[in-house]
Amino acid sequence: MAKKKSVGKTPVNVKLQQLEEHKESGLDEFLSTNQGLKINDNQNSLKAGERGATLLEDFILREKITHFDHERIPERIVHARGSAAHGIFELYESMSQFTRAGFLQKKGTVTPVFVRFSTVAGSRGSTDLARDVRGFAVKFYTEEGNYDLVGNNMPVFFIQDAMKFPDLVHAVKPEPHHEMPQAASAHDTFWDFISLMPESMHMIMWAMSDRAIPRSLRMMEGFGVHTFRFVNASNQAFFVKFHWKPLLGIHSVAWDEAQKISGKDPDFHRRDLWEAIEAGAFPEWELGVQIIPEKDEHKFEFDLLDPTKLIPEELVPVKIIGKMTLNRNPDNFFAETEQVAFHPGHLVPGIDFTNDPLLQGRLFSYTDTQLSRLGSPNFHEIPINRPVAPLHNNQRDGHMRQMINKGEVSYHPNSIGNGCPFQAKAAEGGFVSYNERIDARKVRARSRSFFDHFSQATLFFNSQSEPEKNHIIDALRFELGKVERPAIRERMLGLLTQVDRTLAAKVAEGLGIPVPKVPEMPLNHSIPADGDPKKFQPTKVKSSIERSEALSMANTIKNTIKSRQIAFLIADGVDASAIDIMRSSLEAGGARVKLIAPRLGSVKSTKGDIAVDMSFLTATSVVFDAIYIPGGKGSVEKLAAEADAVHFVNEAYRHCKAIATAEDATAFLDVTAVVQDEAVITNGNAKAFINAIAKHRLWEREKGRKVPA
Repeated sequence: MAKKKSVGKTPVNVKLQQLEEHKESGLDEFLSTNQGLKINDNQNSLKAGERGATLLEDFILREKITHFDHERIPERIVHARGSAAHGIFELYESMSQFTRAGFLQKKGTVTPVFVRFSTVAGSRGSTDLARDVRGFAVKFYTEEGNYDLVGNNMPVFFIQDAMKFPDLVHAVKPEPHHEMPQAASAHDTFWDFISLMPESMHMIMWAMSDRAIPRSLRMMEGFGVHTFRFVNASNQAFFVKFHWKPLLGIHSVAWDEAQKISGKDPDFHRRDLWEAIEAGAFPEWELGVQIIPEKDEHKFEFDLLDPTKLIPEELVPVKIIGKMTLNRNPDNFFAETEQVAFHPGHLVPGIDFTNDPLLQGRLFSYTDTQLSRLGSPNFHEIPINRPVAPLHNNQRDGHMRQMINKGEVSYHPNSIGNGCPFQAKAAEGGFVSYNERIDARKVRARSRSFFDHFSQATLFFNSQSEPEKNHIIDALRFELGKVERPAIRERMLGLLTQVDRTLAAKVAEGLGIPVPKVPEMPLNHSIPADGDPKKFQPTKVKSSIERSEALSMANTIKNTIKSRQIAFLIADGVDASAIDIMRSSLEAGGARVKLIAPRLGSVKSTKGDIAVDMSFLTATSVVFDAIYIPGGKGSVEKLAAEADAVHFVNEAYRHCKAIATAEDATAFLDVTAVVQDEAVITNGNAKAFINAIAKHRLWEREKGRKVPA
């Protein structure tokens, strides 16, 4: 037998060894690019001055985001799970004083829109009711081209610079070694990242609030997040923030309820939106803007370019300028909802960017990710993405090209084609970037005006009602209670002391650990390699206002029951008149009623058989807004003996919902845990019941004993 040759250190074997070493964890190594270049600053993109535009030459940023954008196919890396609808936007009044955008010029102008709502962290198959930010993206099909307002249901974000976006999403996604947990932030990697990024604390207050578990996509606000620019016909610029305000008000579910809905009906939000539109209960939002003259750019205690900050409405009121109505469901989910491509860089004349470093990174990222996800530079030719404005340019060919271009010319300038297509002057609708002065050195840095990480987090917490504050405390206890590493929990408590010491103490009590006497200053972990830690500590800025009513959901609209889902619990012997009277009153107010019984089919009533919509096996209280128990001795006795009916009511009571009975049905409540309060109506009074439903929830009920459900 021939002797086995020694392998030795040949170039091939060295290369194989290097490839094998790529499986190593990367511990105790320097950060580097994919070409092996060591990175000095992984925190800031390269800008023209601290507050300047991000530079295209930033090859480190482009490599990092390009790799991130192409990590998964074909679903979106973030915002994978979405629901969408068609509609219209109607302008209330001309905005020509501030912008030359065509669709904002003439009162009454109607513009078609397509809107996609989404969760951020989960995959396409995840639950609608995860605690998460919700995407709120609107595509306006204007006569000047498509304009995309791509935002969220929260007005701020976790990070200040796009350089950190891949890190944020990697941290919140399922942990890579076992791909758990799905669509949840309650795990070590997310909170490890957050505990080392104090700039996230304002957004954490929003994410731990009830805004992260909305009752319906139709009942949440939308925001552009960034500060943009309006530019008028005189080339005068204004800073602008965008707000979508729902006409149904802003409402949430209880956390216990959200978890149960995820098991009972993970498509809850998708189903709710679809059924509301099919029933003609069209969702509506008013568009509002906060407009700031250029001369006032630096008059606030925060930086307008900082995406972790909002402008309190007490400082700059929101001006309502129009209304959006969603009135048609998609015909095909994949062709429309899944293939729609949004981009914050899809602009029209009169709307422009600012140097917000998170927005600047998005302007690169969105095109790049569409190329990966939709597989072609011709994604604009997919029907849902096509503009209604005429399209003429010299772009040709490419994968899945659909437009058939005629003629010899595909370049500019040319004489063969008589110079067509022509460049358009500004007066002819040509887009002209705002003439902002730039005079700065190339730096990887962040403006000192971005260093206040806590004052608006404190403002948000102070602005909440007592129930909302308690929900934030419970959310933090839950999330951090899932964190296994004590050091991460301790760092988070240290950050919470900078927001509110009472908040930190109550969270610490739930975790069974003390509040750190001297909080760790985590920003030291997130500075350039050559950075001076003393120069990167958060600054303390006193807010000019202590509370903002607009930040609390307690101050939202509570005067309608439109599209609310009401469960009627019935059994054989039910009083048909009681059903008819209450049903007609509720439906007159726009609510929808479902009859639920121990079995499907029908039940016998005082007026004959009544068809049943759902049984207790297929129905669950968590997808309804309120419960009514009609009279009829036989029906009441059968329901009282039905464990599922008792559980149904107990659970709704625990989740602070309105409950009503007919006068002769109050005996049913004797076998439940329900205690009389202002949201428990026992005399069959329809008006009182409607008022209780319109208030959404009686959150004060949570102060009492916890009802087992």
